[in-house]
Amino acid sequence: MDISLENGLLLVAMLLFISILAGKTSYRLGIPTLLLFLLIGVLAGSEGIGQIDFDDPGLAQTIGIISLNYILFSGGFDTRWKSIRPVIGKGIMLSTVGVVVTAGLVALVVWYFTSFSFLEALLLGAIVSSTDAAAVFSILRSKSVNLKGQIRPTLELESGSNDPMAYFLTVSLISLTQSPDKTLWSIVPLFFLQFSVGALMGFGMGKLGQMVINRIKLDYDGLYPVLVLALVILTFSATQLLSGNGFLAVYICGVFLGNRELIHKKTLIKFFDGIAWLMQIILFLTLGLLVFPSQMLPLIVPGVLISLFLIFVARPLAVVLSLLPFKMHQRDRLFISWVGLRGAVPIVFATYPMLIGLDKAPIIFNLVFFITIFSVLIQGTTLPLMSKWLHVALPHRLRRRTPVDIELSDSVKSEITEVDVAEDSPAVHKKILELNFPKTALIVMIKREGKFITPNGHTMIEPHDTLMMLAETRESLSDALSKVCLLPFGEED
Repeated sequence: MDISLENGLLLVAMLLFISILAGKTSYRLGIPTLLLFLLIGVLAGSEGIGQIDFDDPGLAQTIGIISLNYILFSGGFDTRWKSIRPVIGKGIMLSTVGVVVTAGLVALVVWYFTSFSFLEALLLGAIVSSTDAAAVFSILRSKSVNLKGQIRPTLELESGSNDPMAYFLTVSLISLTQSPDKTLWSIVPLFFLQFSVGALMGFGMGKLGQMVINRIKLDYDGLYPVLVLALVILTFSATQLLSGNGFLAVYICGVFLGNRELIHKKTLIKFFDGIAWLMQIILFLTLGLLVFPSQMLPLIVPGVLISLFLIFVARPLAVVLSLLPFKMHQRDRLFISWVGLRGAVPIVFATYPMLIGLDKAPIIFNLVFFITIFSVLIQGTTLPLMSKWLHVALPHRLRRRTPVDIELSDSVKSEITEVDVAEDSPAVHKKILELNFPKTALIVMIKREGKFITPNGHTMIEPHDTLMMLAETRESLSDALSKVCLLPFGEED
């Protein structure tokens, strides 16, 4: 149907509004927001109640690439180097070797049991080889699940850095389908070229971005986020132009800037958090509109079988092989294996075969969409249960809340957080001065029975108090938390 500009804007606004409300509901119910965003898009599509006729893979791919750039940058910008530095080896292995092993195992099964050629099967495996962090952490937050030790930073680094590898494999394999005279070995030099150029460009653009942001002295503070918006696309485009991996460059640029001194850094963090959510909603809605459910019905059986193989065989084997060089608890490996949710990235990559007119392209796209939904339904809804079953979730008494949203100067290095006092906490019925806090940490406020108390050294800590704690360093905060919790926050058993 023909849609005027006014009606088009109205539809976009309504879809965004409905998606945000649905996301809030899914957060409370523990259902991944990805699933609801996609569902809203499908319902609004040509075979749904919205009857919006959208069948443009090229436009969907363009929206997807732009969205993924800002999602990856935001993820990198919010990543603390101190937290991922100890797991950098694990993350790199999972995001490279893990992706290749996953793609290869899926390809073998699809090639053996279907009419796909090996190259087509490998292309399908490459497309579904990356994981989605947004879906994972939204579920963990909605169920108040905190993870022990280094599991969370490992998952954070893997999911942020495995998209570039999946993108490289997808584009390279599509190139091979168009040039049958080339072999798989021909993409090895291309791998080193793309990733070396991508890494150098990411670091270089991050360095340039830091210098420009801190020295340009714009007249209006609101222009700084606009400047970084331009920097993200400039980083991606310039890297691609130099035959590098643009997604890798954008992620590294985000990590670099997120761990450097920047003017208005707190404003930038909040801005890009909102941009990332907006991009996710737009991306998921667009991909949902692109789907025709009637075309998926004949693929239910192969879709289920491939999904089960991916969840219970390919992903666990990929994780085991990737993490062989590292000493880890077996339960940590099992949980990381289970956290293999597929998200919007595979669906975006599935549009590439459609644009070159590959014979199996519609089947690949619908299979990828089905695998994504199946993965979210099975793995996503059972994440809290698996974390408790494998004993990788912190008990309630060891959990702290997310940092308090307080505007401080960009030059302030203090750590601030909230922590709930459990009934069996060693701090209960003790005065604050009896807790022997480090000199660089203090309790600045107590919330008790809905009221806020300004404490002093003689204030008694009661069960179910919420303490707002301020510390000069992360180490002193951890030391202070150990006086309130039975164990230091994040300590493994």
